[in-house]
Amino acid sequence: MASTTYYVALAFMRSESGDIVACEPKEARSSGQAIRMADSLAATEGHCGAVAFSRTGDPALGDFEDAVILKTVGEVDSGLLSG
Repeated sequence: MASTTYYVALAFMRSESGDIVACEPKEARSSGQAIRMADSLAATEGHCGAVAFSRTGDPALGDFEDAVILKTVGEVDSGLLSG
């Protein structure tokens, strides 16, 4: 199994009904970059928060471990990261 780790920053915003919803994920090159991106995304107008996380697994098999939260900023829905 060829294991790969992906680092991601994911912003969140509030829908018109007030629910917290995820925006498009942004891939990063490292955990540090993902954390910096999350900080920046959370401060962007229209976003209520962001999370930096990593996922490790085999992309050929589609077999990934649960996300590892690196940092959360503001309001996020971390339940979207499970599974």
